[in-house]
Amino acid sequence: MVWLARAWCSVQFCIGEDMATQTRGQSAERGSGRAAKQDRTTPALFTRQVASELRKVIWPTRNELATYTAVALVFIIVMSTIVLTLDYGFTKLMFWIFG
Repeated sequence: MVWLARAWCSVQFCIGEDMATQTRGQSAERGSGRAAKQDRTTPALFTRQVASELRKVIWPTRNELATYTAVALVFIIVMSTIVLTLDYGFTKLMFWIFG
């Protein structure tokens, strides 16, 4: 029965330990845990790569940014009002029950 569960896991839905212990192909070579000297990037190269990736980002327009900000603020105000109302109601209920 265990083989059936492992076969099902490998086909579709892997969770937890089963997923963490699966490997694909040959296992990675275990070293000292540190990257080799030639595999490291310099801070200048890292900065250039970050700048290059940031140029690829599609930034929102001013109108989109204003819309997103307004939606977020309205959501925060509505949720705060709901929590405040529930808190006030439960406080009054507790004082009514326990005096």
